[in-house]
Amino acid sequence: MAAIRAKTAEPLERLARGLVYGLVAAVVGVAAAVLAAVALVRVLDTVLPGAVWSAHALAGGIFTIGGLLLWRKRTVKTVKV
Repeated sequence: MAAIRAKTAEPLERLARGLVYGLVAAVVGVAAAVLAAVALVRVLDTVLPGAVWSAHALAGGIFTIGGLLLWRKRTVKTVKV
């Protein structure tokens, strides 16, 4: 009986545990990223002179430059004809 359980139930338990922990990690990661973005804007708002739009513009510029750098690093799949 133990051999059957070792080949059926235990791998499924590991898979389910991995899926649950991965999902929890993804949700916590997204929440942390959102909170970090909000914190960045609030810190920039206190540091930069002027209205809050300047903090939003600088944070948007930082995220845009980061996105453009990641876009350049992508790999393009070529289709053979």
